[in-house]
Amino acid sequence: MTDYLTREESKYIRLLAEKYPSTRAVTREIINLTAILNLPKGTEHFMSDIHGEYEAFCHILNNCSGVIREKVELAYGESLTDKEKKEICTLIYYPAEKLRLLRAEGRLDRERYHIILEQMIEIARVLSSKYTRSKVRKAMPEDYAYIIDELIHAQKDEDNNQVHYHNIILDTIIRINADDFVISLADLIKRLAVDHLHIVGDIYDRGDSADKILNMLMTHHSLDIEWGNHDILWMGAACGSEACIAGVVRNCINYKSARTLEGGYGISLRKLVTFARDTYRGMKPMKAALTAITLIQFKLEGLVILRNPEYNMEDRLLLDKVDFDNATITIDGVTYELNQKDFPTVNKEEPYVLSEGEQEVVDDLKNSFLNSALLKKHTEFLYENGGMYKIYNGNLLYHGCVPLNEDGSLREVEFFGEKFKGKAYFDMADTIARHAYYGSSHNIKGLDFMWFLRCAELSPLCGRKTKGFERAYIDDPSAWNEDKNPYYKYYYNKSTCEMILNEFGLDSAASHIINGHTPVRTVKGELPIRADGKLLVIDGGFCKNYHEKTGIAGYTLIFNSHGLRLKAHHPFRTIDEALRDNLDIHSDSEIVETEQRRVMVGDTDIGETIKNEINDLYKLLEYYRSGSISPRKGYE
Repeated sequence: MTDYLTREESKYIRLLAEKYPSTRAVTREIINLTAILNLPKGTEHFMSDIHGEYEAFCHILNNCSGVIREKVELAYGESLTDKEKKEICTLIYYPAEKLRLLRAEGRLDRERYHIILEQMIEIARVLSSKYTRSKVRKAMPEDYAYIIDELIHAQKDEDNNQVHYHNIILDTIIRINADDFVISLADLIKRLAVDHLHIVGDIYDRGDSADKILNMLMTHHSLDIEWGNHDILWMGAACGSEACIAGVVRNCINYKSARTLEGGYGISLRKLVTFARDTYRGMKPMKAALTAITLIQFKLEGLVILRNPEYNMEDRLLLDKVDFDNATITIDGVTYELNQKDFPTVNKEEPYVLSEGEQEVVDDLKNSFLNSALLKKHTEFLYENGGMYKIYNGNLLYHGCVPLNEDGSLREVEFFGEKFKGKAYFDMADTIARHAYYGSSHNIKGLDFMWFLRCAELSPLCGRKTKGFERAYIDDPSAWNEDKNPYYKYYYNKSTCEMILNEFGLDSAASHIINGHTPVRTVKGELPIRADGKLLVIDGGFCKNYHEKTGIAGYTLIFNSHGLRLKAHHPFRTIDEALRDNLDIHSDSEIVETEQRRVMVGDTDIGETIKNEINDLYKLLEYYRSGSISPRKGYE
């Protein structure tokens, strides 16, 4: 055996023999894996820019961007009325809540339970057809796996023995614990409908329930997350970046989403509010708190910029340019009047230094962020399941941009004494972001870089020159224009997208870029499909504040064995209305790309792994047959 294999290969083959101790065991696994390669690939579901909008997110995740409704239609067609199909969909989306409502309305007797169970078993049967029986069994709740497996695979026979057996099982379920079984079936259906979920950034921001969204994501069976600029802001705050903490607090107060901070993460604003009330007398408490944290934020951001000249963000140092006597500021030769006249905590000689009271507020907030158990749990979940980008089944996923020069070439940046561009820049940023959390607590460079990733024009997560100071203190909208990286001009060009795909090691002819971050303004004629289909923007505006600007309520993407489909969603009302009236989100579907032949598991990343496993098993089989390895005793 050593004549053919290296020492490492020999060790690996012998370990494989421990798992497959005979030629029969190896043969069985080769047959099983080869069969799996020839099944259709599972459905991938892409979502982006959720921005804390829990109810809309929850509904789209539950209806799998309309996939559930399509499968109900496939299973029942004209045999059920539209009303009946809507009701079974709602039951699948919200089983516990819908059952309680039906019971309260007196519509949940034994016969109704029987109908519900029969319908859900049929839908599960339709969805399970593209998976192996073993995979479906693993997706089932352990307590009911055997029963559900029997029900899904029950077949009619000459004497209807199976049908009778099936009905006895259903009657027993109804008599003992029907609700729990219905909930388990609904969970199985949703799990089979979407094999893998991609979140392409920005779970956090304006909505007030990002914590609820993360709690829900933590229960998902298979997902990845590409960090967005708002996610990295919260992650930076959880790492202890004072600039990020101030940014998070200000956003939560400004967008009236303080529930996330206080109710979700247990971070008290009492110290801030007390300080603000005493400092900005005459203002309402939360207005004063917003005023106080805004100034604190720009002071802390100024200190970050001064500590890091390599950021090239000196033009964002504006507090020292303010004429405090006249409450004006001159930017690029234009003088603007400030909407705030009083800056009681600013030392004109050292405008970026916090006052004693401001420092006490920051210390209190920092202590709360670092000691929030749920925030720590969510942050570690984001690190464990996320990254700056993801390559999955031939597609490149990232939230923001690949920084470019004015001529469309990759922009080179220099940090920490080294130069980076393209993929290397993303990899470096990913490493520094992880070190900011898992490294030394005194890693000020890493903490500062988290803030840079949040808001800099050269950040892969942002890509624009943010004008937070101008938007806060200047009422003239002409001062708010935010210059963008040339990426946002070039990402309409097929050649640019192909260059980016090649930079990340992908075949540009067969791959796509899945991008979030920039809302698609359909009311202005913008389209999510760009660069002849090479790039897809799936931020259509989940956030309610964007609906008027975008004209829709979000894009999602479905990639199944037949191809890619974009789903444009209309605004969602409430979960209560969905339950009461069986309302669903209306979604317009647009085919992006249809595969010439159906995509099988063998064509995916998992397929490549399986093929390698099969090759290793053939090697083991050869060594069993040649006598180089003997089957384990008792398995001959």
